[in-house]
Amino acid sequence: MLSLNNAIKLKAKAPLLLHSFTLPTTKITLVFRSVSTPLNETALSLNTTTPNTIPFLPSPFLRCRAAMTTAACVQVKEQIELTETEKKIFDRLLNTLRHFNLQTQLRVAGGWVRDKLLGKECYDIDIALDNMLGSEFVDKVQEYLSTTGEVAQGLAVIPSNPEQSKHLETARMRLFDLWIDFVNLRCEDYSENSRIPTMKFGTAEEDAYRRDLTINSLFYNINTNLVEDFTKRGLEDLKFGRIVTPLPPKATFLDDPLRVLRAIRFGARFDFTLDEELKKAAACDDVKTALAAKISRERIGTEIDLMISGNQPVKAIDYICDLTLFWVVFSFPPKVEPAVSEECYRLSAAYLDASWKLIQLIGCSNFDDEQRRLCLYSALFLPLRSAAYKDRKDKKIPVVNYIFRDSLKRKASDADTVMNIHKSLEKFLSLITSLLSNEDIQLTEVDWGREFDDVPFTSKLRVLTGFLLREIKDFWRVALLISTLLYPTGTECSQDIIDKHFQLDKRKNIFVSVDNAIVKLGLEKVWDLKPLVNGKDIMNVLQLKVGGPLVREWQQKALSWQLAHPSGTAEECLDWMKETHSKRIKME
Repeated sequence: MLSLNNAIKLKAKAPLLLHSFTLPTTKITLVFRSVSTPLNETALSLNTTTPNTIPFLPSPFLRCRAAMTTAACVQVKEQIELTETEKKIFDRLLNTLRHFNLQTQLRVAGGWVRDKLLGKECYDIDIALDNMLGSEFVDKVQEYLSTTGEVAQGLAVIPSNPEQSKHLETARMRLFDLWIDFVNLRCEDYSENSRIPTMKFGTAEEDAYRRDLTINSLFYNINTNLVEDFTKRGLEDLKFGRIVTPLPPKATFLDDPLRVLRAIRFGARFDFTLDEELKKAAACDDVKTALAAKISRERIGTEIDLMISGNQPVKAIDYICDLTLFWVVFSFPPKVEPAVSEECYRLSAAYLDASWKLIQLIGCSNFDDEQRRLCLYSALFLPLRSAAYKDRKDKKIPVVNYIFRDSLKRKASDADTVMNIHKSLEKFLSLITSLLSNEDIQLTEVDWGREFDDVPFTSKLRVLTGFLLREIKDFWRVALLISTLLYPTGTECSQDIIDKHFQLDKRKNIFVSVDNAIVKLGLEKVWDLKPLVNGKDIMNVLQLKVGGPLVREWQQKALSWQLAHPSGTAEECLDWMKETHSKRIKME
């Protein structure tokens, strides 16, 4: 395997330096021009082969093919403008160097430089030091500030944790209400079976080449007011919207396969084009095997969650599907029943796309960030909602639960919420027609439970809808949205429906009509409804000394009565209970 350090030595060139004009008094403006630095022009060509490469497989459901092959010119600023806060922070750091006569070069690394050039604000400032540890420099800054009467707002040292991709100690300092991270420049050596490298001090050039993407390898040198492009293509790739690795992609991905998912995430986030060689490397068997074997499931889950929570979740999942990574990322337990088709990922992508577009049509303001995130997960895993496996105790477990808890290592509440949404769909589908027409409910084969047997027929729509919303609470609009994708048949979408793009305008109208009907019924926050009677009241009516299943049953019956009689009082509810209980005793 090609070592990253060796590759750096072979490919490294002089950095592209971007000069600045004179700094104004109110904000720092950096205007750039290209500089050629004469060096020995002898270079070795690095040729890497990619055996077992799987060809790029486009899907008829996916839309990112054109984006993956055609690069558009991106608006990149010709100057970096520092905010007043950034100027104050950098001044304090430079004054520290002068106060102690330090020869240290201070460079802001990675995302901050990229985002600033794209005209985006960024509050994630990571500073790389060329000749000292972050903790050592933070101590110097703190000592300097004490001589001026200033005090750092906060200090912290984050120890290295290779399992969580923290390969070196990081020192943090809070200045002017911003946390600043400090770490030394480094180079990396990887062993064959681990993504955890051996770390050591490196040059800025080595540090740039060991990064995941060229657009993330740029530095802003605080000492010189220059943006430095040691790969000599980071700025160009940023301008033309290209996702490229500084070194050959297959070697880069084999060293750290998590970079595959990071490439996809940044490609989707910025709507950039994935480099052709990068796509081939990402889809090859060797890299997929390394991704499954070397990367912790928690790290994979974090990347997927960032994609789903991002501004282009559909594009991100499309990339994963087209690069044949879906089943590597969303791994299954053994012996799933019913069996899931390998082509199921296409259906998942179609549902995700439809739900994302439907959210936009309905209006994003109807969903908060958490509802939107779990709505997209619910849509993505919708084709898997009936699949299950048996655990060691022979208990039947939904596959969706396994994906969240084992494949992605997400929190249990995410799995529970999505499974509850899936579980509610059948009931929601049975109610939609009646809610649309405001007619008496026609019960289907859905089993609602015996506690609803005594509900008057004319009140059943309000009662059943109320109980359903109490089950899923704040996520009822999410469940309604997913239900509209299945309405009216409740079966999986067909090729015809997909070809017609789910007829989303009609499904939006269904959503809005049902939503309005639920609000009109006064059920929008029904889970906050306080029961008119409590367990003690019920025990008195039933003449019971201890609680038990019977009390629970009557609590549900009392709530049903309350939903059927929204203006009813506690006394009226108790009278109804006494009468109903008396009739039951006589019948028995």
